[in-house]
Amino acid sequence: MPAVSDSGPLIHLAQTSQIRLLKSLFDSVLLVPAVKREVVDEGIRWSHPDAKLVAEALEEGYIIVRRINSRISNRASKLARREKISEADSQTLLLAKALRKPLLADERILSTLAKMYGLDVWNTWTILLEALRMELIEKDQIHQAIHELSDKRHKLSSAYAKQILAAADRIDENRAK
Repeated sequence: MPAVSDSGPLIHLAQTSQIRLLKSLFDSVLLVPAVKREVVDEGIRWSHPDAKLVAEALEEGYIIVRRINSRISNRASKLARREKISEADSQTLLLAKALRKPLLADERILSTLAKMYGLDVWNTWTILLEALRMELIEKDQIHQAIHELSDKRHKLSSAYAKQILAAADRIDENRAK
């Protein structure tokens, strides 16, 4: 199953060296050109190591830049203004809606809009927890990701971190049975 991704999960998974999980969880991950510019082009320009990891995934071919047509582009501009979200976010949302594919997004407003459109939404933590369930990673890697992203000022409340760790514990216990 392909998915459409916003910048957040790509950046966060790359920062925790877990970008490869996308290859295992999805047939492909589609990006609009604006997200590619934001994550890869600007990231490399600012010497962010995570941008190089995403660029490598693009070269491998499991992350693919998907151009949007003028109809989606026009609708995205209107949606961005109306909902006060970025053009990249609105293009990403409308591409996922047009293709009827899951949306990978960490931003709350984008996730809420996607759910209103009837889309499945996966955030960074959903991806990591599903990878744990599928035995692609170990529980300690989720702990490590929380610490690494906290060090990088990822907006993760301590209450939400506890929920993620509790979910990881439940998955790990079920795997042991």
